[in-house]
Formats: sequence, structure tokens, C-alpha cells
Amino acid sequence: MFSPEGPSLRELAVQALSSVEHGYDLLAPKFDHTPFRTPDSVLSAVTAALKASGPYDDGLDLCCGTGAGMDVLATVCGRSATGVDFSAGMLAEARARTPQAGPRVSWVRADVRALPFTAAFDLVVSFGAFGHFLPRELPGLFAQVHRVLRPGGCFAFPALAPPRPADPAFWMLLGFDAVMRVRNAVWRPPFVMYYRAFRLGEVRRELERAGFRVDLRTLPEFGMRGDGSPRVRMVEARRVD
Repeated sequence: MFSPEGPSLRELAVQALSSVEHGYDLLAPKFDHTPFRTPDSVLSAVTAALKASGPYDDGLDLCCGTGAGMDVLATVCGRSATGVDFSAGMLAEARARTPQAGPRVSWVRADVRALPFTAAFDLVVSFGAFGHFLPRELPGLFAQVHRVLRPGGCFAFPALAPPRPADPAFWMLLGFDAVMRVRNAVWRPPFVMYYRAFRLGEVRRELERAGFRVDLRTLPEFGMRGDGSPRVRMVEARRVD
């Protein structure tokens, strides 16, 4: 994270004391050199899973950031791929990396809680964005996704198994969330980013309430945990009406 290409500790501190939108504007030029970018291994695994469940014509990347997920859509969608994000800085970086081959690509600046589209997509994907939404915001977010999908369309995203208490990562993420809650209690504007607010069981229930049929697809590239559960799954939620 603190390599010459990535942000410095000072830059990360400035970002953390900004709003989510302005913080990502500041981080955008160096975002792809941070651990926050979705790893290529995850993108490749999701691409393979979507190829098996397709075909798709028109795709939307929700909270597209600098555009890493657009390579997934450019591979699995035959007609168009759209990225939406509310950070102008992240979208500027994404536009500079627009794939030269594949479907028609568009970039839209908007708040995903009020998507400016009709039922125009067969596929919606998202990578690493859900920590920016409080649990009470998920029903509205999923309703927006349901609205912009055509009947039978798919909402897909990877879900990593949470670390167990014996894993140091469990305590690191727990500590991060605690620091963020203190920060948001004493500083404005808030910066919403919580790693442990995303609980797959609750997310599945909210998707079903929003009108989706939900399947969990194991991504075999990442293997299994000691208890036999998958390390990484892809949530595949289909609009049923």
C-alpha cells in the first residue's frame, strides 16, 4: 500500500477524513495500486462463472470505481457495458482505461441509490462496494437493481467467507470497523466503510424480499475452508418478475 505507486499514509489519512465521494476523488489516481482494488483472480473467477450462466447482452457495473469490473462485462456481454459511480475522479481514471475491443462502453456519474436507468440490463455486477452501504440502505439499493434489470436478468457479485476469530484478519477487520464508527461519531462528513456490515444471510433475505431468486455459486478457484465451506462464492440473484 505504501509503495511509491500507492498512496502515502498521509494521503490515506486525508481521504479518511473526507466524505466518501471526495475521498475517492483524492485516491483515484493511485487506487489501482492499493489492496482495495478487486484482485484479478476474483475478476477472472467471476468472469468464468458468468460465461457459464449467460449469454448476456447489456451489463452494468455498480460502483465501478476505476473500471476493473468492466473487463468482466466486456468479456461476457455482447452489446453494451456501462459503469456507474458517484466519484468523478474514479470515473476519470476508468475512462482512460476503456477497453478498445468488445461491446459499446459507457461511463455514468450517479448515485447508485437512485440509478438513472430503466429496465435496460440483462446483468448487473458489483465488486467490493457493499461496505459503503449501511444495512438499512440495502433494501433500497436492491430495489434499484431490480428496477434496472430486465425480467430474468442477473445481479451477480463475489462474496468472500468472513475470517474466523482464530484468524488475525478477524480482529483486524473488527478493529477497523470500530475505528470507523468512532470516526463517524466525532467527525463530519461521515465516511461509510465497514467490512463486517455485510452478512451474507441478511443480504440473501433482502434480495429475496426485493424480488430475486438467489443462488450461491462456489468459485472453485479459491478452494475450501477447513470445515468444507467455500472460501469464495458468487451470489447470483435473478429477477423473477
